[in-house]
Amino acid sequence: MRRHSRIRTGWAAGAALALALVTGCEGLEADEGAPASGGGAEAPASGHSVSPLDNPDGTEPGLAPVTGDGSRAAARKLIDGLRTKGRGPKTGYDRDEFGYAWMDTADGVPFARNGCDTRNDLLKRDGQQVRFKSGSDCVVIAMTLDDPYTGTSIDWRKQQASEVQIDHVVPLSYSWQMGSSRWSENKREQLANDPLNLLPVEGRANSAKRDSGPATWLPPAKPVRCAYAVRFAQVAVKYELAVTEADRAMMAKQCRG
Repeated sequence: MRRHSRIRTGWAAGAALALALVTGCEGLEADEGAPASGGGAEAPASGHSVSPLDNPDGTEPGLAPVTGDGSRAAARKLIDGLRTKGRGPKTGYDRDEFGYAWMDTADGVPFARNGCDTRNDLLKRDGQQVRFKSGSDCVVIAMTLDDPYTGTSIDWRKQQASEVQIDHVVPLSYSWQMGSSRWSENKREQLANDPLNLLPVEGRANSAKRDSGPATWLPPAKPVRCAYAVRFAQVAVKYELAVTEADRAMMAKQCRG
């Protein structure tokens, strides 16, 4: 499973990042023969990015920075409440243990069974100037994405699909090592398709992240690091996942004043 898109300069310079494809995060597979533009209906822009503190179910677009003393205090309280434990072995992990990507039938999460797969739901949620494949109100063929991880603006077309990827904020492999190996299949499918745990981002940043926790990888764009830590914590709380002690410490550090 791969991921995809194309980049123009934004407000922060992206770090030089590895290009290896990730374990635990999913990509955007191109529809064969889909036109780059033209013939598609234009969708309304999805609006500005929203702070994760104001977006507890993940249905609003993007990942806006957490600002202000009160918001940062709320972020630290959330993070401080996380359980910690050591990261277990990866034995038995396989992406297929979390269902096929990107299923529309993971009941119990927003956007499920709406007739559009999870990947396209996320592109519609976060993209601006979205265009659909002719005859479809689901399949996105072009959009502009304000990437929270690098601070760049990405003009995405199907032909350059690999330049935008869908990141699992809490990587599936990480969750496996922290206990999802013992979950029901339905709960793992929910984690893999929950918009709270999914962000369209620059492909190279996502590939560099791999299955890292916050102690070993943070978004290159520093203004969004507290927001990223909050989103990681929100997913961990919702799915009753522990994080490593080092990850929790790094997350809290990002939200200090």
